[in-house]
Amino acid sequence: MAKKHKSTFSIFAEAAGLYFSNIGKFVKYMTFPVLGQIFGLSFVFFTAYIYSANIDKIISKYPNINNVSTLIFISVLLTLPGLCIFCKAFWEYIVAYGAVNSTYENLIKSGKIYDYNAHTELIKRRAASFIGLWLIIGFISIAAICPFFFVICAIFAVYFVLAFQVFTFEPELSPVGCLKKSLILIKGNFGKTFVLLLLTGILTYLFIPNLFIKLFDFIGINSFFAKLILPFVNILPEINLQTIGIPAISASDISLFIIQTTVAQIAIQYTLPLRALIWTGWYQELNNSNSTVFSQGKTNKKSTKRPSEKLMENTHKKYSRKIDSNILKRASEKDE
Repeated sequence: MAKKHKSTFSIFAEAAGLYFSNIGKFVKYMTFPVLGQIFGLSFVFFTAYIYSANIDKIISKYPNINNVSTLIFISVLLTLPGLCIFCKAFWEYIVAYGAVNSTYENLIKSGKIYDYNAHTELIKRRAASFIGLWLIIGFISIAAICPFFFVICAIFAVYFVLAFQVFTFEPELSPVGCLKKSLILIKGNFGKTFVLLLLTGILTYLFIPNLFIKLFDFIGINSFFAKLILPFVNILPEINLQTIGIPAISASDISLFIIQTTVAQIAIQYTLPLRALIWTGWYQELNNSNSTVFSQGKTNKKSTKRPSEKLMENTHKKYSRKIDSNILKRASEKDE
């Protein structure tokens, strides 16, 4: 009996159900990657502000440091802890995208999340390839800023949307191989993928962030934090926009805008697992429907080990002390 194919809407609804039914665990898992970035950047700006506000007093008390190189060195030293926290949190954030992909099959089978550390480790062990894939995607994103390349980069964004899912489930492929496989999967399904991309964007980049902004505005959280950062905004140089017909913008407006943007960004980052589940479901659907094509050339199926089995054998010794081997194997093989 032929397997019934899922529509883009059913995959979207299924992923949303998995995400919201396990939202507590996802929020807990994403808290340091998300809030760590905010805290790290806030620490950098706060220490830089305190340092610049008191630099005259510091120089008068310690005249020997009154040279450019020393002052710059001190500023870097003061902001380094915040930068380290930000970098660590950002790394955990991008790794989480691959880790959530790895949990998909367990979620489908049991509806629950477990062995999250093991799924995370499966991505970290291939850090070089993972970073390489992010660099390629980042380069395409930067190129999209140029109006001349915007359309072609937007098309690439659709064709390469499954690159990280391919990376997670097919560890034998290189970063370029992941992009090629994603292109092959999307080929012939561009329209459906675009619709799914549109639905995902509306939900996670528009609806949910704006919902939290309105909620925080109603409660008064946004205005409270806007007042806290107002002294920092007041030291920014004034920009006269009235000369080009734009009404004057007050420091309070800028402060509120910064807080609302931060709230939106936090909401977007917390919904990363939802986006990962949606695209993993779409990858599984397209990959299964094309399994006959992608299995050509495998003449001896019984003697051929799965990529995840090879990955386990090659790295078992290195990671056996860090995480229990049975837990790591469950994450790799997606057993119930």
